[in-house]
Amino acid sequence: QVQLVESGGGLVQAGGSLRLSCTAPGRIFSRYVMGWFRQAPGKERDFVAVISWAGGHTAYADSVEGRFTISRDNAKNTVYLQMNSLKPEDTAAYYCAAGPGGTVSREYGYWGQGTQVTVSS
Repeated sequence: QVQLVESGGGLVQAGGSLRLSCTAPGRIFSRYVMGWFRQAPGKERDFVAVISWAGGHTAYADSVEGRFTISRDNAKNTVYLQMNSLKPEDTAAYYCAAGPGGTVSREYGYWGQGTQVTVSS
C-alpha cells in the first residue's frame, strides 16, 4: 500500500510556527497534485491547502490564507506546509494527500498517517 509519510507536528504556543513535511513515493509524487487536510476531534476532515504538480498554482482555505504556505520540492518528493501565526483553532491532526486536485478529501486516493499539531493559548 502506498504510504505518504508526514512529520513536523508538535506542541506550540499561539503565535508560533511549525513546518510540516510529507514525503511520497516518486511514482505518486510525480503524477499528482498534493494537498494538506486537517481533522479535529469530532469534526470532519477539512481542506487546508493544495499545490499543483509544478508548484505554480496553490489554493488555501480561508481560515489559513496569509498564515500558511504550501510548497513542494519535486527533486525530494516532498511537500511542505509552513504554518505561521498559529492559533488554538488550528489544533488538529494534519494529513497530506495525493490526488487529482481540488478541495474535497474524497477525491484524493493516497493519504499519510497524519501528524498532530497542538496550539496552546
